[in-house]
Amino acid sequence: MIWEPIRKTGQEVARANLTDYERERRGFSWQAARRALSGLPEGRGLNIAYEAVDRHVDTARRDHVALRCVGRDDTVTEMTYEDLRLATNRFANVLRGSGVGKGERVFTLLGRVPDLYVAVLGTLKNLSVLCPLFSAFGPEPIRERLRLGDGRVLVTTPELYSRKVAPIRESLPGLKHVLVTGDAPPPAGALSLRELTAGASAEFVIHPTDPEDMALLHFTSGTTGTPKGAVHVHEAVLAHHVTAVYALDLRSSDVFWCTADPGWVTGMSYGVIAPLSLGATLVTDAGEFDSRRWCRVLQDQQVTVWYTAPTALRMLMRHGDALPGEYDLSRLRFVASVGEPLNAEAVVWGPRALGLPIHDNWWQTETGAIMIGNLAATDIKPGSMGRPLPGVEAAVLERGADGRARVVDGRVREMDEPGVEGELALRPGWPSMFRAYLGDPERYRQAFAGGWYLTGDIVRRDEDGYFWFVARSDDVIKSAGHLVGPFEVESVLMEHPAVAEAGVIGKPDPLAGELVKAFVTLNTGFEPTERLRLELIAFGRRRLGAVAPRELSFDQNLPHTRSGKVMRRLLRARESGLPEGDVSTLERHAGTVP
Repeated sequence: MIWEPIRKTGQEVARANLTDYERERRGFSWQAARRALSGLPEGRGLNIAYEAVDRHVDTARRDHVALRCVGRDDTVTEMTYEDLRLATNRFANVLRGSGVGKGERVFTLLGRVPDLYVAVLGTLKNLSVLCPLFSAFGPEPIRERLRLGDGRVLVTTPELYSRKVAPIRESLPGLKHVLVTGDAPPPAGALSLRELTAGASAEFVIHPTDPEDMALLHFTSGTTGTPKGAVHVHEAVLAHHVTAVYALDLRSSDVFWCTADPGWVTGMSYGVIAPLSLGATLVTDAGEFDSRRWCRVLQDQQVTVWYTAPTALRMLMRHGDALPGEYDLSRLRFVASVGEPLNAEAVVWGPRALGLPIHDNWWQTETGAIMIGNLAATDIKPGSMGRPLPGVEAAVLERGADGRARVVDGRVREMDEPGVEGELALRPGWPSMFRAYLGDPERYRQAFAGGWYLTGDIVRRDEDGYFWFVARSDDVIKSAGHLVGPFEVESVLMEHPAVAEAGVIGKPDPLAGELVKAFVTLNTGFEPTERLRLELIAFGRRRLGAVAPRELSFDQNLPHTRSGKVMRRLLRARESGLPEGDVSTLERHAGTVP
């Protein structure tokens, strides 16, 4: 189906932060953008926590609400920027007093509670390196990341420590300090964070911080089992700040809710750093996903800008168009999505159900910030990733036989023709680009060629400069001479009224190499009958021809990562009876998303 663009009105354009996309791209420089930040006093460098907290307390935003945490029981805890400054100073003093210094790794294993945000920012003030973990991780992925990251400090709850960390503590000799939250006496082997911070000074001077000093360590899951530790530096805050202004249309007056788990890079870059760097109010919710709960949070907290995942939007869509209308969402002015490609049906659902279009954008753990997006003042082509942000240069590179960019003598070839599929590449130079894979320089070297960062994503670019996601290079299906992108097949299947979600893989076949197989989740009111299965296969053939699914199975619990992505590699492994590899990011709670 060809979807009509969602046109922006002159009034919408005039209200946007970025009103003239082409002019801004022509005149943009990261050096000039740096003036939007304060820097440490007396020219002592650039520190993420100072930009997110301390610089606001000398302004009218001192007593403005920085953090509004909704508890599982709906209780709300607020912290002003001054509250956050004092609390993060105390945490930083706890680290410094414990002998934890610059470059040493501090891990968090916490849900979306105030202690998490204090620990994150206090760690960065101390020039230690923050590494967030999913609170849903089991003992083994926790152990592996603490080992790979050489963790010195872990901040967690007593319950999580006793259940997940204490059994593996002896295998982690480098873990010197475990700080547990709450008022109860700490379990054996841990210290009370509450007691330590109560006895710490509320004044703290941030040491000189080079913009290239290591600040964040984000682990991404490898397809074969070993997580990769992507290193980011303090200069990343510049990209967080600028891209929030451009891609999320965010302002200091906004109430902002990013639903991503803080253990994922989106939950850190845009669930902590970016909104605070702007002086906005950040909303968090400790509860699990529930359609009505989330609508209630949007209403009760008067959220103005909402950044969420395609999976969450599709789960809301299962309720039809009426559910959001039961709540007062009149304060909501901008909605964006990230985590996996957003199918066109979800984009156009937004105006019907929310009264607002949904702006999909694209980036990776390695990029650290949004690179390509649909913007507030530009037309939306439903299903597209959007266009590169100012300060970002993107290209489509010719592919070799393995599906990745073709590299010959260190050179690559750019494909300028509209509609040609190739590997998406980015020109290095943006501030939040990862600086290393921790302890794996060869893996890092292989991520670059010909002056480009190779993303591993297959895309096409149309005549207007919009990028369209095709597949991850390792997800591309090679069937009877066709290269099939699973997202295209999934998007078509989700146009059928019975289908809520789909995951498509290549199934080994001795004749075709691979057959296209689809797994679909049905909408409420549809039963997984043989008649419907055949109907969906026929629907796919009519729409897709030779690349349509040959096989189709029903699955009401497709495996997702905590960031909301369908785990195609897990579907492939299960279909082939192969080891599942790293499943530490698998969402194990049915019906929940980040």
